Amino acid sequence: MQYWLMKSEPDEVSMDDVMASQAQTTPWFGVRNYQARNFMRDQMQVGDGVLFYHSSCPEPGIAGVAEIVSAPYPDATQFDEDSKYYDAKATQEQPRWISIDVKGTQKTRLLSLAEMRTIPALEDMIVLQKGSRLSITPVTPAQWKAIVKLLK
Repeated sequence: MQYWLMKSEPDEVSMDDVMASQAQTTPWFGVRNYQARNFMRDQMQVGDGVLFYHSSCPEPGIAGVAEIVSAPYPDATQFDEDSKYYDAKATQEQPRWISIDVKGTQKTRLLSLAEMRTIPALEDMIVLQKGSRLSITPVTPAQWKAIVKLLK
């Protein structure tokens, strides 16, 4: 089992949206970074743990816990000319971008980025590194355990 931190802008998809959706499940769409895409395509497995992170908002931080519940599949937004995620180079035969389904398992208090920075066990966490902008990053088992403990 692996662990991930996945960033979403709450005005696009929030933890509340996930928990209110059918089966508390949502497709993770709109990833347009090759490294993040490769994590989804090549490393994520059904059952992996997810820290659902709100980004690009007044108070960024972890807003809940989720899990991966599907294998990767082509992101439909890459083919939709009306979508801000449209990619003219993507084809049905050769899709460029991936989606994966995520199921919310627990909405938590917000563990803010500022609070995360004060926790020694998280000092090496990728999201806390200067210049880190990836929307999906791996989380170590020790980091996962420390965060889950804080959120209880």
